[in-house]
Amino acid sequence: MKVFILIALFALSCHAQQYNQRQQQQQQHHAHLNANNIPHDEKADHRHEDQRETSTWIPILKYNKEQSEDGSYKTEYETGNSIIHEETGFLKDFDTNPNGVLVQHGQYSYQSPDGTHVNVQYTADENGFRATGDHIPTPPAIPEEIQKGLDQIYAGIKLQQERLEQRAKSDPGFAKKLEERRLANQNGQYIGLLENQ
Repeated sequence: MKVFILIALFALSCHAQQYNQRQQQQQQHHAHLNANNIPHDEKADHRHEDQRETSTWIPILKYNKEQSEDGSYKTEYETGNSIIHEETGFLKDFDTNPNGVLVQHGQYSYQSPDGTHVNVQYTADENGFRATGDHIPTPPAIPEEIQKGLDQIYAGIKLQQERLEQRAKSDPGFAKKLEERRLANQNGQYIGLLENQ
């Protein structure tokens, strides 16, 4: 029995030594690779350990920016690798929105890795960001049944809004709550339903 225990301990210590040797070899191997799995030069000067990889330098061929006092602007640039970008922007709706709404129109173009010329036109405003371009896939048409369901949902929302407005005309307290809800929703808050209050 004692012999069996001694053999088991000997086998366990041999396995542990092999495991430690494999771990050391893996650590040494990983120490010679950078973040992109590119081997380091063994003879490199290690005084500057914080070396950064750089890519090809791309010159800016053209850059213009015009800023007006009313907040509108126009900017355009072109790079040496055929990227072209133009954009205009202005603020609108100060009377209904305290900060105004930034409206941006622009376009950019570039050459894709497969050599295709890509051109994108876009608008960004209170309705979100909308881009168009030949490379952007178009969604399929909405099936008739789904469109009917969406129309019913929209009609229900519209009817609810009309009921709330009608009630607000006859109930000044409710009108105040409705206005508070409108302002809160405009600021990105959600108060909840008012119809049952």
